Amino acid sequence: MRVLLISANTEKINMPALPMGLGSVAAALGAAGHAVRFLDLMGTGEWQSPLREALAEAAFEVIGISIRNIDDQVSLSPRFLLEPAREVVAFCRAHARAPIVLGGAGYSIFPQAILDYTGAEMGIQGEGEAAAVMLLERLGSRAPLEDVPGLVVRGKGRQTPPDGLRDLDRFALPGPELFDPRLARDPDYYLPIQTRRGCPLNCSYCSTSTIEGRLIRKRSPAAVVDALRRWRRAGYSRVFFVDNIFNLPTSYAQELCQRMTEAHLDIQWRAILYPGGVTASLVRSMARAGCRDVSLGFESGARQILDRMHKRFSPDDIQRASRLLADAGIGCMGFLLLGGPGETRDTVLESLTFADRLKLDALKLTVGLRIYPYTELARIAVREGVIAPHADLLSPTFYMVRGLEDWLRETVGEWVAQHPHWTI
Repeated sequence: MRVLLISANTEKINMPALPMGLGSVAAALGAAGHAVRFLDLMGTGEWQSPLREALAEAAFEVIGISIRNIDDQVSLSPRFLLEPAREVVAFCRAHARAPIVLGGAGYSIFPQAILDYTGAEMGIQGEGEAAAVMLLERLGSRAPLEDVPGLVVRGKGRQTPPDGLRDLDRFALPGPELFDPRLARDPDYYLPIQTRRGCPLNCSYCSTSTIEGRLIRKRSPAAVVDALRRWRRAGYSRVFFVDNIFNLPTSYAQELCQRMTEAHLDIQWRAILYPGGVTASLVRSMARAGCRDVSLGFESGARQILDRMHKRFSPDDIQRASRLLADAGIGCMGFLLLGGPGETRDTVLESLTFADRLKLDALKLTVGLRIYPYTELARIAVREGVIAPHADLLSPTFYMVRGLEDWLRETVGEWVAQHPHWTI
């Protein structure tokens, strides 16, 4: 079948430019024998012309649209980012007769609500490689669709639960031939690579398990290194490992670093570290393998708030991790998430003072927690009357502990003004 795959988020919000998840679906469909046209609208500005040109190239039989970003997660004045996606869906419907299938991380959190909002016919919740191949087989033979994993049909709901891939090596990482080669020459661009899916940690506010499940599944380190070799030959020398947590499990991270070092890839890379379980051995291995920067999501410096968030580390663990990274010459950006359940003036000041003592190159502060479905934070918000019991939460909705709103924003603003490397 002839398939057009579109990355519909036209703005870049806290993410690399290449939609590698959609690229993985494109690679899987191509391997299954389908003719795939790939169109990345992210950051294009005026997107109608390239989309019109793509739609005119062939009579596509299916159009797939990926949605990652719902909003920018800024509680004071959030930007809702689904309107451009709805416009893309309407444009495709006006210029083509193919069914429109949605997917992507953002879609997977709000599958039915986004179908209703955009007017698309159906979508795939969760991982798309195997499900997309199956869906096209069913559509091509006009067979029933009920057994396609994660398929949601507008007006009918989900047909079959998502089924996460147990063997990620079954579908190869996408290659550079899908994407604009000019990115390889951009000194600010980092190629996003995901080596693992799933997270069992159950942080109170996090949507990762809704998107990827709780079971950790890993690509073989050899397959990851082989993919990196292909991208390196194409000129890409900077990589961002976008795994939810790079050091979970630590043994896998160690092996991956060892294989990258042995392969002499000559790349620079960054990753997201969980402060618990950061060892001197792992940090040395990361530095040898080319790691230059990490994001350290510690979220709070107050032990009681860490416990409320279900974090499996202590302030001492955070200090140890930041010190090891600094000693190894690896840059470190920290994150504070302030205003959640149990927060007080004392815990806010404790967190700000704690962050000030750390060896950080930058700090990102977030005031107010975005509420996502199926999280403990959502259940707390219902109990406290912050949201209605059946709110779909598609419109940006935030938890802010009552009584601290104005003081917290003012206090954070004052601290940021005194620290040039801190941002809100």
